Amino acid sequence: MDKWKKRVAMFALVSMTLPATLQAEGDIEAGKEKAGPCVVCHGKDGRAAIEAYPHIGGQHEAYLVYALKAYKENLRRGGQAAIMQGMAANLSEQDIADLAAYFASLERK
Repeated sequence: MDKWKKRVAMFALVSMTLPATLQAEGDIEAGKEKAGPCVVCHGKDGRAAIEAYPHIGGQHEAYLVYALKAYKENLRRGGQAAIMQGMAANLSEQDIADLAAYFASLERK
């Protein structure tokens, strides 16, 4: 199974196994207040100025939650994973939900 198919399968599995009641609801304004460290690499509007960093503005909220949880649990490797693992390590479920809600609310460019 290639890398992309593994990622899609992992996302589907995580999405199906986490009941909606266990997922925190994100608050856009709270996410905006917490996004300071994120904007250094990903940009204020979620559009990274440096090619090595992904654009996350307008990304699907569920994907952002999945990605942050995967970094927090050290399930993602390669690329900037080491940096993101450190950034996500101390995020609470609510922090993750808020950040995902905020970046998902931004216009995708």
